[in-house]
Amino acid sequence: MKPYQLLLLSLSLLMLVSYGHRNANALNGLPKTITSKGAPSDWIPIFNGKDLNGWTMKIKGHPLGDNFGDTFRVENGILSIRYDAYGDNFYNTFGALYFNKDLSNYRLKVEYRFVGETAPGAPEWGYRDSGVQYHGQPPSTMGMDQQFPICLEYNLHGGNGTEERPVGEICANGMFVEINGKQNTSYCTLPTIQRTFHGDQWVTIEIDVKDGIIKHYVNGEEILTYKNPVYDPQNEIAKTLIVNEDLSVKHGFISLQSNSHPIDFRKIELMTY
Repeated sequence: MKPYQLLLLSLSLLMLVSYGHRNANALNGLPKTITSKGAPSDWIPIFNGKDLNGWTMKIKGHPLGDNFGDTFRVENGILSIRYDAYGDNFYNTFGALYFNKDLSNYRLKVEYRFVGETAPGAPEWGYRDSGVQYHGQPPSTMGMDQQFPICLEYNLHGGNGTEERPVGEICANGMFVEINGKQNTSYCTLPTIQRTFHGDQWVTIEIDVKDGIIKHYVNGEEILTYKNPVYDPQNEIAKTLIVNEDLSVKHGFISLQSNSHPIDFRKIELMTY
């Protein structure tokens, strides 16, 4: 083979390898559930960056819709949770902001960051702690003094600069899930892959819920998979949500916790299956 022909062949092979890598990377960047049964919708913003339209708050000790202390507010395109009106004692005044739709099969994407200092009088575990709740009971069924809904939770943790505080635990309030083929035995279970984020950096989480299989992601990386959520029949509130003795949980409401540490959300998007 002549030298110039060899050069052309080498260049062609290099272009083919490069093209293959680019396409492989593009495919790897797609959510794994895209190829499963049912075509997904496009990402739909469910926070408009202007106000709390489409959302309803429920704060312990206050009626549904009462935004005590302006806890949930929108400023400069950011949904902020703040406690500056709570005085010198948070007094376990937990709450949540609920999206006003009951959801079943979907993928939720949220960008958040922790800021500032924990509210005075908050529990010790409240430091840089919050959560995105899902499969939650209807907010209209929450008791006046009920602290947390019956729900599953993607636990949000922020690092303290030195210790590992991984994000993405599954916390189950009044429910059980199957992790690696076994029912959970603790309220919260650490993710399989553990990532800690220190400081006030923005972090992107995703929750994928499809046909009883639930996956947690952080910054595009899958960190936990579990399945088959069911109500705990021994939980007094969960018992009221069981219909026809069917313990399975296939749908519910999503919400953002007000857990005593200031937190911001800027993008909240939904993809339905």
